Amino acid sequence: QVRLVESGGGVVQPGGSLRLSCAASGSIFKINDMGWYRQAPGKERELVATITSGGITNYQDSVKGRFTVSRDNAKNTAYLQMNSLKPEDTAVYYCNAAIITTTFRTLNTWGQGTLVTVSS
Repeated sequence: QVRLVESGGGVVQPGGSLRLSCAASGSIFKINDMGWYRQAPGKERELVATITSGGITNYQDSVKGRFTVSRDNAKNTAYLQMNSLKPEDTAVYYCNAAIITTTFRTLNTWGQGTLVTVSS
């Protein structure tokens, strides 16, 4: 059994910042790629940023230069630093990870989501 738990969401004014965390727990041997996604009401879930186990990052164009994804492999945790937030960033943010369990099974795992509201 493995799980991901997001935290750090909240309400912020345009131009403000938030830092999201995604903590993995359970019978983890190794975590490969991790990613942040977001979903607004009535919209499809979309990719925000990804980071490989080696720290290579990728960002959706709309967040480049504003968001930074990072990870601490020792803590099995990923982060999303969000700066210069815009109302268009309002969504439930989800963490995703490809987790290799201690029994060497690969599980595509999603967190429960954390709500980010950017409003003036």
